Amino acid sequence: MKLFVFVLLLSTSLRAADSLDTFIEEQRPSLIQLYEHLHAHPELSFHEEKTSARMADEIRKAGYEVTEKVGGFGVVAVLKNGPGRTVLVRTDLDGLPVREIGSVPYASKTTTKDDAGNEVSVMHACGHDMHMTCWIGAARALAASKDQWKGTLVFIAQPAEERGMGALAMIEDGLFQRFPKPDVCLALHCDSSLATGTFGFTSGPATASTDTVDIVVKGIGGHGAMPNLTKDPIVLASQIVLALQTIDSRELHPVEPVVITVGKFIGGTKSNIIPDKVELGLTVRTTTPETRKQVLDSIKRICRGLGIAAGLPENLLPKISLVGPGTPSLHNDPALTTRVTQVWADAFGKTSLVERKPTMAGEDFSRYTMTPDKIPVFLAWLGTVAPEKIEQAKATGEILPSLHSPFYRPEPAPSITFGVKAMTLAVLNELKRQ
Repeated sequence: MKLFVFVLLLSTSLRAADSLDTFIEEQRPSLIQLYEHLHAHPELSFHEEKTSARMADEIRKAGYEVTEKVGGFGVVAVLKNGPGRTVLVRTDLDGLPVREIGSVPYASKTTTKDDAGNEVSVMHACGHDMHMTCWIGAARALAASKDQWKGTLVFIAQPAEERGMGALAMIEDGLFQRFPKPDVCLALHCDSSLATGTFGFTSGPATASTDTVDIVVKGIGGHGAMPNLTKDPIVLASQIVLALQTIDSRELHPVEPVVITVGKFIGGTKSNIIPDKVELGLTVRTTTPETRKQVLDSIKRICRGLGIAAGLPENLLPKISLVGPGTPSLHNDPALTTRVTQVWADAFGKTSLVERKPTMAGEDFSRYTMTPDKIPVFLAWLGTVAPEKIEQAKATGEILPSLHSPFYRPEPAPSITFGVKAMTLAVLNELKRQ
């Protein structure tokens, strides 16, 4: 494997590192410490104040010019090193309202108020703490190797990825006007099913567009023993939940990927009281603008039709609303995907690369390619599970914790090692292109 000479910046002196592997090995204890701190102190979307400040401080120490509070708590760090290409590397900052279950010393015990005022637990259940750690590790490695490349680095730490709004907020705050405009954008995302030392990739369409839909199902409340004097919104909401599943199975082409999940169903206060309102919360995943429109239109039609069938007057028909702008589907640039995966195949071996089918998960990293410049982007999936755990699961039929699970935690040391090296090599390769 080709060796790279790096200069390691220490608190008191500079000294040469033998290679990128040596550099990462020396940095690993501090990176693990950083990871454990981030894991133990997660913050919700658009509330990433302390996380953002820590990321800004860490990358400023590596020699970058740092701007904070871009699009909320976004951080933009720039390192210029002569004429050449500009490469953007993104990490995300936010955690999820999930109560962590686990006994590791750095498990999150954080609780906070969400935007609705509810007391919730918070956890990095999607691996953003690992993303941030690899981001800092790669930033350090690239800053320490300025004699090996020319060009400009733009490292961004983005808020509110989990709400699909942080990338748009940074773009609208002038990301591509106030800072050097990138030639390509790169990102890593944890994978809860791949072994450490492996990387998942998808060329072309890679993730789904996402929409959050709130439905208020109204009714006329009353005594549970006298349903004939009411219009029961729980029965109507239940009919809506079941009817929504026919959109995919009966209205769309059989191979068109669509997911409609009702993740929230709130109604009633007591067993013998029929309430006057039920609240439904949906996530809708599609892969094309045409399918997205058809699905959203069908949701509105079904809700209205079932409300009319239940005998509700016009003013009590279900109310449907979209929450936020949604997240467009992500398309990995095929040429960029090929270049990066070839670099990784050379460095880690072809068996380290796993070509994945597109996922119905959402990723607002897609926003960075949707400006008029159509900047090429590539997001790869970082294996984070110990190989022996995967083998054991295959043997026993055990289901491994998924992303967003209260049990999900990456294997820190190997995930950091491979994540930092992979991103550093990918960036170096792009900087050296003519």
